[in-house]
Amino acid sequence: MVQETEISIKIAANQYCSLLKDWLPEDASIAIAVEETYVYYAAGTHDILLDNGKKIKRGSIADQVINKRRKVEAIIDEELLGTAYYGIGYPINFLGKPAALIIILSPEHPEAKGKPLRFVTGKQQDQWVPISIEQISHFESLNKKTWFYVDDEQYKINFTLKELSRRLPDFFLRIHRSYIINIHSIDRITRDFSSNLIISMKNGTELPVSNSYLIDVKRVLEF
Repeated sequence: MVQETEISIKIAANQYCSLLKDWLPEDASIAIAVEETYVYYAAGTHDILLDNGKKIKRGSIADQVINKRRKVEAIIDEELLGTAYYGIGYPINFLGKPAALIIILSPEHPEAKGKPLRFVTGKQQDQWVPISIEQISHFESLNKKTWFYVDDEQYKINFTLKELSRRLPDFFLRIHRSYIINIHSIDRITRDFSSNLIISMKNGTELPVSNSYLIDVKRVLEF
């Protein structure tokens, strides 16, 4: 019975792969997850070492697709599965059960670089949480780690600010070597006693604008 099930899974998975082969990048890995488990994995050049039968981790592309029942596209950092990846997940029905088909590529793949991030997955204690980009107040580089902030919550990610600068939507602005802010989260802009610009965020955080980014800040914010 187990062998028959494995054969059915392989046949169904191969049918999906055949449909995708004309547009799928040659270096892509493909995974299929059903309910809480990966049932199929074909490794491409960017191999994230998934095994059939492996449990889905919270915050992964598979987890998000199965729970939201919609297409999900994101870069997931290496802390979740051991290897960072850019994934595109699609909700499917697989042998009569809700499932996710995931196309897995390198974070450096042109497909990943060409599109702004719509959300990132941050780590908080022992859990990973996918957060919409619009909700993020700002990113901070501190003690060789990168953090982002949503309301009063702090999350860690493995991207550097330099990497984020290439991938964030245009409503994010670099104001300092240690900060990238969401323009929509600005409350007001003032000066301190030394006439340096200070940006106050809606969550109460005050961030300095460094001289090296001053011209860009004034140009983008038009003041």
